[in-house]
Amino acid sequence: MPAGMKPLEKFLKKQTTALTRAGGFVGGVADKASGGMGASRRRASLSRVVPFFRETSPESGQAREVFSPDSEDPPSWPSATGHGVVPAPGSANGSGDVRSPSLSSDEQSSEASLITESGGGGGSGGGTPLPPDTPDNLTLALLDSAAGKRSGICTETLLDDFMLTHPIFLAADRFQQVLLQQFSLQTEGKERGRGGREAERKDRDGGESEGVMDAAERKQAVLSVAFRYLDTYRELLQEEGERSNSFPKELYLCAVQELSRYPELVEDVLKLQRWTEILHCPSDEEKESRKKQVRPLFRHFRRIDACLQPREAFRGSDEIFCRVYTPDHSYVTIRSRLSCRVGEILALVREKLQYSEDQPVLPGNLILVAVTSAGEKAVFRPSDEAVFTTLGVNTHLFTCEPAELDSLLPLPEEIHWTPGDSKLHDMSAEEVANQLVAFDWELFSCVHEVEFVCYVFHGEQSRWRPLNLELVLQRCSEVQHWVATEILQCQSLPKRVQLLRKFIKIAALCKQQQDLLSFLAVVLGLDNPAVSRLRLTWEGLPGKFRKQFQQFESVADPSRNHKSYRDLITSLRPPLIPFTPLLLKDLTFLHESCKTFHGELVNFEKMHKVAEMVRIIRRYRSSQLAMDTETSPSHLQTKAYVRQLQVIDNQNLLFDMSCKLEPKDT
Repeated sequence: MPAGMKPLEKFLKKQTTALTRAGGFVGGVADKASGGMGASRRRASLSRVVPFFRETSPESGQAREVFSPDSEDPPSWPSATGHGVVPAPGSANGSGDVRSPSLSSDEQSSEASLITESGGGGGSGGGTPLPPDTPDNLTLALLDSAAGKRSGICTETLLDDFMLTHPIFLAADRFQQVLLQQFSLQTEGKERGRGGREAERKDRDGGESEGVMDAAERKQAVLSVAFRYLDTYRELLQEEGERSNSFPKELYLCAVQELSRYPELVEDVLKLQRWTEILHCPSDEEKESRKKQVRPLFRHFRRIDACLQPREAFRGSDEIFCRVYTPDHSYVTIRSRLSCRVGEILALVREKLQYSEDQPVLPGNLILVAVTSAGEKAVFRPSDEAVFTTLGVNTHLFTCEPAELDSLLPLPEEIHWTPGDSKLHDMSAEEVANQLVAFDWELFSCVHEVEFVCYVFHGEQSRWRPLNLELVLQRCSEVQHWVATEILQCQSLPKRVQLLRKFIKIAALCKQQQDLLSFLAVVLGLDNPAVSRLRLTWEGLPGKFRKQFQQFESVADPSRNHKSYRDLITSLRPPLIPFTPLLLKDLTFLHESCKTFHGELVNFEKMHKVAEMVRIIRRYRSSQLAMDTETSPSHLQTKAYVRQLQVIDNQNLLFDMSCKLEPKDT
């Protein structure tokens, strides 16, 4: 590869926030000593999106904690858009000093020039974030705002902030309990029991009317907040069944009892009744849709008829088929819920293996292990849940006794490769790019916006699993390895050059259609060391394509906190598909650089910034992407190919393939 086409060395040297600090897989390597990959290690799939993420270097140290109500220096917050640092409200000079651990000293000085002039309450909808307070008091403040009893706060923004982030600091069960308690209060014109803190606020805000609410106003405010809660979490609550559905039923029964005293609640009660029916009794159309929906995962039971169907969001209650292998590479097929625990999977495996009574297997004698194509292993704990979506591209589940762990080997088809011409030679770059964009949009549309918060704040909030988001990350890794696999399997130099040209054209078309996920995945795949070292191949590339790829590399350049990429995405208009790993990087930096709690007080400024970032994601999907519905045989063939990519994700094997194509001494 010529000097002007050098790979993104900065990517490989990049040190970012400790996304993979908790263990599990790091760049495809399992931490065997950690003993599992459960909820506390759910960031593992993100670390496989190389080379965007690396373990924090010793020099960078721990993420700085910036929130302290007793601190004399004003706190600084990462910008919701990622363009530098936003000064906190009240900052005199607006010069925040929080820096991403990913930036070197010269990059930090460059990033300082990006500091915005806005206050901390900017962004979507404006308004001033709530000051630090206890979770319950924040809920009461939310009711005040919904009833119009608190001035200076944008009700819509506050409602959105609270709904998107409350699971971080207030469990859903507790939140529902507070709402039910507030609805049941009967005393009118009486101040709510918030102690001296509320009294001080009344004096400060100027008058008792700011701190009181009569019973009718309180009930309407509770119902208004409850409707927003049900609307935000509808799909997730439907999945939980009776566990969550008791809340709208209890609230409905309370509201019916109050109708005689408060007839103005009649419309809200009817609306609440409809919500109860929606959550308890899904429509026949919804039932039929869920019944017909085939639930294929990327690398579990690939079927042409299944992959051609439009993607719908996965739910933990969905049933899938999966193969679980034994040390001799035989396997059993189990039918399992997507969210089931490892212990349940092992019980299904035992049943399938049909152990006889004279060969009993005591509980705990079998373990479940994820084995990568490179041979690394990670042992799951029996309590781990929803492990299917956390697996790597070519990672398979094995079951064995603990003594057999060291004997586990990857499947033969994962460690051997057959040279040959790529199917891509017979497909147009336009058709492949269109199918990549269409599939990415389906996957991205399936991700509930709350999943982004769940993924990053997994240690504090684990009620809902980010199943669909993890599959988007897996797809990003899959596309990267697909690019390298196709090029390195091609033995003919002229045909490799053709493939190189075709991939650059595919990247250009994805960028043109505003699919930055596949665009950057293809660019990173071409920057794979096993591909970038193919000097003869790159020298055969016409100058026009070299220059174009250099421009693409500049977009992927991580310097100055990925400024080139951020400048590009801010110039685009919805609909668009962002590079999802970078969204999670920004959210993670925001999480790790600011305390969630100080004592018992919630840092609601941080919650506001998290919600602003989720609103940015919502804006990306605010309009529908135009989808191609052509059904010609060639179209369906390309569609099936793109949705069932066959890839090699073993970097050592890829490098060996590269050296056979162009030995080091050539």
